[in-house]
Amino acid sequence: MTDKTVTRTWLVLVAITVGSWWLAPAQYSDTLRASVPITALVLAFTLIKSRLIIRQFMEVRSAPPWLKLATDGWLAVLFGGIFAIYLI
Repeated sequence: MTDKTVTRTWLVLVAITVGSWWLAPAQYSDTLRASVPITALVLAFTLIKSRLIIRQFMEVRSAPPWLKLATDGWLAVLFGGIFAIYLI
């Protein structure tokens, strides 16, 4: 992985982290209420961050196709389960 790729990936991860923080309702009001759209967006951001970390920093981008599919499937099941639990 080149230095440019590492830097770009890191900047995307930082931008997603700042974006997730910016969505937090606590910074706008004193009352906290659960928001399904905000939670869904933050979970989507987290899924993207997880995939970037697994692919770029854990070297899965150069792994066999079955491993790429397995990690993507694992992330889909994990985040699908988390969101389903949240909605219950």
